Amino acid sequence: MGAQSRLAELKLQLPPAPKPVGVYKPIVVAGGMAYLSGHGPLKSDKSLVTGRLGLDMDVEAGYDAARLTGLGMLATLEAHLGSLDKVKRLVKLLGLVRSTDGFDQQPAVINGCSELFRDVFGEDNGVAARSALGTNALPGGIAVEIEAIFEVDA
Repeated sequence: MGAQSRLAELKLQLPPAPKPVGVYKPIVVAGGMAYLSGHGPLKSDKSLVTGRLGLDMDVEAGYDAARLTGLGMLATLEAHLGSLDKVKRLVKLLGLVRSTDGFDQQPAVINGCSELFRDVFGEDNGVAARSALGTNALPGGIAVEIEAIFEVDA
């Protein structure tokens, strides 16, 4: 079963692909690899999920923000490639979590995106090398920012 079919089976609807808010491309494909710029948790009303884990957000809210970010990343892939079925595999995921100094559950937050990709692309192709880091600031006060590298059929 392809990723597009799994998306339908999971009853997931992708949002419109987010537009860049600076001087960068949301995705660059080179040498069979798709490099996705950092994406944030963009809601359907075009507002962003903001907050700081360990202060005004808990792990569950952070997980949901990371999952929302993953949906936006899938939308970027689909808009650029024409179909998620052109994704061979996720290679690397980097998640940044805006958090307090004492918060140490960044991996549990980024699981919101990682589990989404696993469910869409499968255990072998949707689980990759990953880093989940805490940071004191992200653009616009967003809760998470995630970037990824995918192997694709271009």
